[in-house]
Amino acid sequence: MSRRPAISSRSLAPSAPRRRPIGDASGLRDRLATVRGDGLGANPTATASASLQSASAPVVRVGFKGRTTAGLHPMSDGRTNARLQAYDNRVKEAFDRIVPVLKQLSSLQHEDDFVVRAQQLARAELGYELPLPILERAWVTQLDMRTLFAWCVFETFEQTSATFFQQDPLEGQRGAEAAQAFESFLLECGFHLLDITPCADGRLAHAIAYALRIPYSAVRRRPHAGALFDVENTVNRWVKTEHRRYREALPNPAHADTRYLKVVLYHFSSVDPAHEGCAAHGSDDALAASCGSRRLQDFQQAVENSFCCGASVDRLLIGIDTDTDAIRVHVPGLDGSTNLEGWLDAREVYEATRHLGAAEGRARLQAMVEQAAAASPDPGMVKLICRLIENNISQIDYVREYHGGHYADAGHAERFIGVGIGFKEIHLRNLTYFAYMDTVEEGAPDLDVGVNIFKGLNVSRGLPVPVVVRFDYSGKVPGARDRAVRHGERVLEAMRQRYSELFADGLIHALLTVHDQDRHAPAEAVGSSITFATGGGH
Repeated sequence: MSRRPAISSRSLAPSAPRRRPIGDASGLRDRLATVRGDGLGANPTATASASLQSASAPVVRVGFKGRTTAGLHPMSDGRTNARLQAYDNRVKEAFDRIVPVLKQLSSLQHEDDFVVRAQQLARAELGYELPLPILERAWVTQLDMRTLFAWCVFETFEQTSATFFQQDPLEGQRGAEAAQAFESFLLECGFHLLDITPCADGRLAHAIAYALRIPYSAVRRRPHAGALFDVENTVNRWVKTEHRRYREALPNPAHADTRYLKVVLYHFSSVDPAHEGCAAHGSDDALAASCGSRRLQDFQQAVENSFCCGASVDRLLIGIDTDTDAIRVHVPGLDGSTNLEGWLDAREVYEATRHLGAAEGRARLQAMVEQAAAASPDPGMVKLICRLIENNISQIDYVREYHGGHYADAGHAERFIGVGIGFKEIHLRNLTYFAYMDTVEEGAPDLDVGVNIFKGLNVSRGLPVPVVVRFDYSGKVPGARDRAVRHGERVLEAMRQRYSELFADGLIHALLTVHDQDRHAPAEAVGSSITFATGGGH
């Protein structure tokens, strides 16, 4: 079992990423590189072209083909690793082709056949056409690159959402074999619901489907900055879960001896611990763990105070290294105790079992989990933790095989901010920063963190902050869709007021979407900050 190393001093994490150039941006097709960070001029029209041409060479992230170790771990799932990597590449390359295409458009914008050539290029490289009003004005002035960039991000997001729901690339939708198997396994462990709050940091967006390998439909996920979830809202969700057990016996009857398991997933950095940890906690992983543990205790106490001790919940604290995806688990005792200074590191388990057969390795893993517990552990909790660590061993191999042991983008590299409630389709690392909220007023701290991150990622280079606003609704409830749309419109207007200067300068653009949570269908775009003037009379 690992213990926390002593660190004499810690410094606050900067909002801007620490980037590492490792290549060039030549070529648009058949590449694993990720292009980020091209600057546009301060004026979206007059200086856009010049800024695109004079911007410093874009930063490229390359997936490593070769393995750094000899073969996979005996408990690793190489086939799933390959499938997940293919999906990750496919989605991120769709977003990261945008800037290179816009740079080509910049050099073509004064050609006589510009509109035709622009649409041909867009269809070939992006898979969709560009808005004509922007292209047709290029001969009068410069291309409005800021608006065009945001429009392309939103179009790519809509395509990504459609593909996710139509093709189920993660094989985790409700009713899928993997989802049903995990739900049954969870009940065997003594838990009728798994509710996980990771940090809203985009480097944890893949934590469920990749790092922990849990079918996304079999877990309740609610990211928050610093993993500091809202206790009252979580209690309300607990009430709804228990009410359904009483009324419908789902997922099992209320009299069954199972518990509601709440998990906090905090994060840290092994490559640059003083700067690339959790920004909400000043890159202090000890603080991140202690705050997460306190929030879990508050939730448990709130339930017990409101519904008596018989209604208690179980809690679990997990840390994740955003550089390697290896987790460390603070194994709780049966009495609910948690040791913040000690944990079981999946990398230790990896090394201790890599030369054993799968059966022997699992036996050794169970012994290590039991030994790491803060007190005599609950057998069901041990069984679940063993599954999560075994799953994480595959992810450790994934990062070693495709990323040379640790991710090249140690800092933030998100493509857009997600605001509101929903985003079931986002399960990829550094694709989205989440700001879950009902209103901007109550969600301002989370949203401000995201905007500050994108000031470093995009605004510092003249690119706008793309924001996708989402509110889910139940199609079974009359009028729910209209209320969700109005809800989103109020949030969008509150964002305009809070970040008025950025909106006025074209440095924030937002897409408003809604989603029927009762249907396995893509998000529906219902509004946008991007508008085009139409011709008319006097």
